[in-house]
Amino acid sequence: MKCCNKKEENSGQFPHSQAVKLGAKVEYAEGSIVSRTIIDSDAGSVTLFAFDSGQNLSEHTAPYDALVQVLEGKLELIIGGQKVAAGAGETVLMPADVPHALEAVEQSKMLLVMVKG
Repeated sequence: MKCCNKKEENSGQFPHSQAVKLGAKVEYAEGSIVSRTIIDSDAGSVTLFAFDSGQNLSEHTAPYDALVQVLEGKLELIIGGQKVAAGAGETVLMPADVPHALEAVEQSKMLLVMVKG
């Protein structure tokens, strides 16, 4: 697996073989969504997101199963037309090829793990 696509981009900000607080690795930006890719490989990807309150990802599909773990705040997901509320410490599985969308009910951070294959 590759970390952050290139070692130069990582620059020690996400060290290997050390415990880190994921929420501290991505910061909020007013009126925006901030993302940071931790791993991007042929097997899948791991990405951190920080959403300002009210920010959203419009409905889309992905060809892979995805796991959303809420690190901070509250998110409302719509998966296959079903609303799912998730708060800090909760995890939601989104199946491949099912339309889904997301809205930050309040400032929120999440970890998105996409598994290919």
